[in-house]
Amino acid sequence: STKTFFLLGMAAAVSLARLSPALGARPAVASAFGKFGVAFVFLISGLGLRASDLSAAISNVRLNGIVQTTSFVLWPLFMIPLTTALRSAHALPPTIIDGLTILSCLPTTINMCVVLTSKAGGNVAAALCNAVFGNMAGIFVTPALLLHFFGTSIDLPFGDMVRKLAVKVVLPVAVGQALRATRAKEFYADHSKGFKRAQDIVLLGIMWNAFSNAFTRGFGLTGRDLGVLLTILPILHVASVGGLYAFLRSILKMPTKDAIAGAFCGGHKTLAVGLPLIGTVFEGHPDLAAFCAPIMLTHPMQMVLGSLMGPRFVALVEKNKDGDGEGAAGDKS
Repeated sequence: STKTFFLLGMAAAVSLARLSPALGARPAVASAFGKFGVAFVFLISGLGLRASDLSAAISNVRLNGIVQTTSFVLWPLFMIPLTTALRSAHALPPTIIDGLTILSCLPTTINMCVVLTSKAGGNVAAALCNAVFGNMAGIFVTPALLLHFFGTSIDLPFGDMVRKLAVKVVLPVAVGQALRATRAKEFYADHSKGFKRAQDIVLLGIMWNAFSNAFTRGFGLTGRDLGVLLTILPILHVASVGGLYAFLRSILKMPTKDAIAGAFCGGHKTLAVGLPLIGTVFEGHPDLAAFCAPIMLTHPMQMVLGSLMGPRFVALVEKNKDGDGEGAAGDKS
């Protein structure tokens, strides 16, 4: 089954990364899955989405506003009492606690939230829009938050980041949309299972590369510090994804597919922006590895936990599809 294939694939990816991290950390692997594989995923997303899906997702102000507020307001606010408690208890070194604060200021992932939303049967159009919105906003909001918390002013390469978003996300989706006017649309519909399997393989490849990089670089942590982070970070992630889903679905009565997209987008934090940002702010600092540790651990953890949540979300979509009716943005024609 698809679930068995992916679980076995995850085990193989992590095991291979642990046994031979240098192999999976090679630039060729990063390019194959992180660039071309991701572009393929977004092209397929564009091919599978109706223009009305994207239009509805863009105009879903309530969902988009909640997701971005979660990323840039609720995460940093919640992190204040947590980091204060950790400092008081001397549970972690101050540098790692600062890394947790930095983590809370980052935007959502660019590709992972879209892939996991698709795998979980959620509203892909909503996830796609929030990935773009969040990373565009993060160019301005994240430096402002860091200035507030650390008193460090930083200028991000605006033009370069916009170009990367355009090349990695917007262009492939636009190409996919254009292909809907050709026979490719019918080909996709007839071979949707094969495309979903290809999407799984891309996600497994990204996971292999992420774990390989993590094992190669190391985390600059003692065993005790690593244990504390591996306790805190999964709880934070599951609580944010699960809590946001429950809020969107149970309190605001949003369609299940929208709630899934919102949960993944609001609960994720990006490594692609995080590592360069930390490297710029703390360039030359002897504890740079400790600052990077939370986001380096969070990146592969999000993939694993998100993949494990997928089947549960798929079951919820199936269970609630009659009650959702035509309310989901992704269901409108």
